[in-house]
Amino acid sequence: MTQNTPIRTNDDTPLSSGPVPARKPRVIAIANQKGGVGKTTTAINLATALAAIKKRVLIIDMDPQGNASTGLGLGHELREINTYHVLMGEEKLSAAVHSTDIPGLDIMVSGMDLSGVEIELIDTERREYRLREAIESASSGDGVTYDYILIDCPPALGLLTINSLVAAQMVLVPLQCEFFALEGISHITKTIERIKSRFNPGLEIGGIILTMYDGRNNLSEMVANDVRDYFGDTVYKTVIPRNVRVSEAPSHGRPVLIYDIKCAGSQAYLNLASELIHRERQAEIS
Repeated sequence: MTQNTPIRTNDDTPLSSGPVPARKPRVIAIANQKGGVGKTTTAINLATALAAIKKRVLIIDMDPQGNASTGLGLGHELREINTYHVLMGEEKLSAAVHSTDIPGLDIMVSGMDLSGVEIELIDTERREYRLREAIESASSGDGVTYDYILIDCPPALGLLTINSLVAAQMVLVPLQCEFFALEGISHITKTIERIKSRFNPGLEIGGIILTMYDGRNNLSEMVANDVRDYFGDTVYKTVIPRNVRVSEAPSHGRPVLIYDIKCAGSQAYLNLASELIHRERQAEIS
């Protein structure tokens, strides 16, 4: 870790000098090849909501724009070592991880140099597995455990998104409640199937999250109904509303749950976290 917060295990006990058995985290990619659908907003606020219910969470910022890092108050002066250096094999994952102001929530920061990864790794073997191997090495090597690792993917199908999907066990797909967003959902589902067949047979679509829903707009309701008719129970019951407080929060370097816990957006993300955990438990039972 790069700040002074002590490293702790899942039961909130400080690490001792002896070996601590590591527990594999649930790795979730938040992805959609279409931009502006709420991927980063969902990553930040879902992670915060999970941390609020006593889960230990790591966000991995895989977007060169670094919006997840900015949205959690991590300035550029704290990003000298970032996701780029981890993917290039120059640093261990822990070197790019910072604690945040939210107890239980850490982030692996991004930097603009991350945009060069695709070219620099073009002739490298197993280049699609760089992030997966970094996560596995960290989980088995230092005894630090997370309940969830959320990967904020860039809005493009390149090596960064491929690395994210190869590292993940499941994908959450934010879908903006607008007409053109329906095209994007078909593209990401095809991408997931390709990754599953070539690199990561265990990958699954964990759910579709309807975002930026405006109850005053007939189009939002029509899109939501069409998506539910087609994808059924894959679509989360929780809907993220279009909410000005959600839009304002990143400019203050805060998740909306910290910026305004009482607003509709905050309550929606708390409900989303509860629904995610419920789905996970139901999957374990079945």
